[in-house]
Amino acid sequence: MIQSHFGEKGLQFVSPEAVYPVLRTNGDANKLSYEDRSVHDWYRFVLSFPPHLVRTYLTRFGITGADCVLDPFCGTGTTIVECKKLGVPSFGIEAHPMTAFASRVKTDWSINAAGLGRHSRKIAEIAENKIANGSGFQLSADAEKILLRDSISPIPLGKALALLAALNEACDPKYRDHEFLALANTLVFTASNLNFGPEVGIGKIKKDAAVLQSWLENIRIMRHDILNLGDRAGAPSIILQGDSRETVDELACGSIDAVITSPPYPNEKDYTRTTRLESVLLGFIDSRKELQDLKRKLVRSNTRNIYKGDTDDAHIDKFPQISTLADRIEARRIELNKTSGFERLYATVTRQYFGGMVRHLANLRQALAPGARLAYVVGDQASFFRIMIRTGELLSQIAVSLGYELIGIDLFRTRLSTATRSQLREEVVLLRWPG
Repeated sequence: MIQSHFGEKGLQFVSPEAVYPVLRTNGDANKLSYEDRSVHDWYRFVLSFPPHLVRTYLTRFGITGADCVLDPFCGTGTTIVECKKLGVPSFGIEAHPMTAFASRVKTDWSINAAGLGRHSRKIAEIAENKIANGSGFQLSADAEKILLRDSISPIPLGKALALLAALNEACDPKYRDHEFLALANTLVFTASNLNFGPEVGIGKIKKDAAVLQSWLENIRIMRHDILNLGDRAGAPSIILQGDSRETVDELACGSIDAVITSPPYPNEKDYTRTTRLESVLLGFIDSRKELQDLKRKLVRSNTRNIYKGDTDDAHIDKFPQISTLADRIEARRIELNKTSGFERLYATVTRQYFGGMVRHLANLRQALAPGARLAYVVGDQASFFRIMIRTGELLSQIAVSLGYELIGIDLFRTRLSTATRSQLREEVVLLRWPG
């Protein structure tokens, strides 16, 4: 059993408003401010919520270094990194091996920055020689099958694989993980042809890219941040890789004082596509089977991770409003005569998603300390035949039925729906566990 309380009881939390400006306009609400780029910029999921939102609720909940915070859908570690910066112990749970890895690395500030610099220059020289010699680096056939077509061009891919070969050849365990994460960032933002909008797609095709230079710059940024934050490296953070509907069982009973998280929303975003390139090239996903196994560990939020035998819908029997919503979506499909395999699954996704969140919230209760506060960042959706899904409202009803107290629902921002061209609410559902 993992114990969740750490640190000295006297360590106090500093109000973020005294240190950072809080972005308040709707357009800026989800942006990463310049002041927040330290560590968060090492590798950041494009759909991440902003660090200033984490600080807001740490302050409102009165969290100090004597408490422990959990993010059960931690992604690339926004909540966990922010807690570490502020000296607050934390746990993260994440099913995806690439993003779980990123969260672990982003909360490791104990390495020697000068040593990282020297070793990375050595790696770059080895990689440069491999590129100059024209060594034929290629992906396996299985790996190529699961990449998005044209996500990376041959020359940048060859350079990235040469760098990866150099990293494996001259590996130093002290620096390996940080160097690999720097490569992940380079793959996405320098080497790839990816474009991130409402969904990940292919943008301008790059014939070449400055892979080594970008990687070294990412290492330089890491070194700079580590030097600045080294005195805060001691605040504990633990990342558990697993299904957030089940892994909360690994936390000690009554050990979590606050939860700040953003679970997936019920829509057609396949979250594994956003991180597919780096997941495959760095060896976190090697085949279609591994990809499918990963998707089975995720809350069912889109049609691409619905599988025969899924049973989360059994947990919504006590919530007729969810069944009614799913029935409306199916009736609309029939009315519009939509018959594709994906469209036939929209109602199923709705049932499975909310059933999965019932499981998560039910299992989470045992880990919560009496009086624990929770903040869930969720958004309304209209992706399924323009039927509005009030995610925050429904999750709050589920939580109350499970014994949580609803503190309120804050409006975080609004965002434009590509389906209806209307503004959708993105909200923070605030709960309290009475214990």
